[in-house]
Amino acid sequence: MNPANELVTIVDEYNRVIGSATRAEMRRKGLIHRATYILVFNSADELFIQKRTKTKDIYPGFYDVAAGGVVLTGESYEESAKRELFEELGIARDDLAVRFDYYHTDEDNRVWGRIFTCVHDGHMVLQKEEIESGEFLKINEVLAMSERQPFTPDGIIVLRKYLEMLNE
Repeated sequence: MNPANELVTIVDEYNRVIGSATRAEMRRKGLIHRATYILVFNSADELFIQKRTKTKDIYPGFYDVAAGGVVLTGESYEESAKRELFEELGIARDDLAVRFDYYHTDEDNRVWGRIFTCVHDGHMVLQKEEIESGEFLKINEVLAMSERQPFTPDGIIVLRKYLEMLNE
């Protein structure tokens, strides 16, 4: 299926489901939707970052600190996170840790996200339609790189909020 035709869960500003729309309609109208963000660490405490393909419908060619994507109609956040992690990185996991929910809005994106983490040291298969490249880096390297390279704005905010949560 063409990603533009996927049916996406549409929510209100309080994260209550109010309907569904195609991804293309959601982007065109700036509708609030749900998405998942999975921060993938390895046992050395490095974070996997990916470079998005230039064909992505939002933030094309940007770096991203999280796997994940839109929650499809009828899916829970957890189902979406497992699906996205497998589709994007070839990782099949049932032990994703839920960290927090977060609302992000900017001129291109209005989204209620649920943030998950996992530790993975095994093989990955990058989804060529969505990911140009990827690598594990230390958190301080990721933050420094985000000052020089374009990163998805919601992803960087999620990472900073996650780090704040760890320091509480």
